[in-house]
Amino acid sequence: MAQESPSMDQWLAEAKADESAPRCGMYLAHNGTVRELPKKLVREGIDDGTKVTGMNFSYDAEAVEAARKEALTWEGIEYVRVWLNEGTLKLGDDIMYVLVGGDIRPHVIDALQGLVGKIKNEMVSEIEIAE
Repeated sequence: MAQESPSMDQWLAEAKADESAPRCGMYLAHNGTVRELPKKLVREGIDDGTKVTGMNFSYDAEAVEAARKEALTWEGIEYVRVWLNEGTLKLGDDIMYVLVGGDIRPHVIDALQGLVGKIKNEMVSEIEIAE
């Protein structure tokens, strides 16, 4: 069963109230959702007419937390928060939220891209349900 998604407004309010806030000149968020287009079409250009209707999603919570903590050691990064859903998800359901705060734009963009990529490539299982 899918979990209730967090509020990004609440997350930003909490980030701006955190002790790291005076060192953050930028916050950047990622919100991944279940899409209709299968991964093989989006990533490999293979269109066999398949449409995704949902996803079975799970993740390694300890590895994700370790990755979150590691991201806090990256240059200029002061704040990192991660939430992942789990279970059987429907189209449009949230898969993941990641919020990164840091000193300057290049550091924050690189950190968000690196952290989301690491999580997606190494720590999750996404099994698309297709018709």
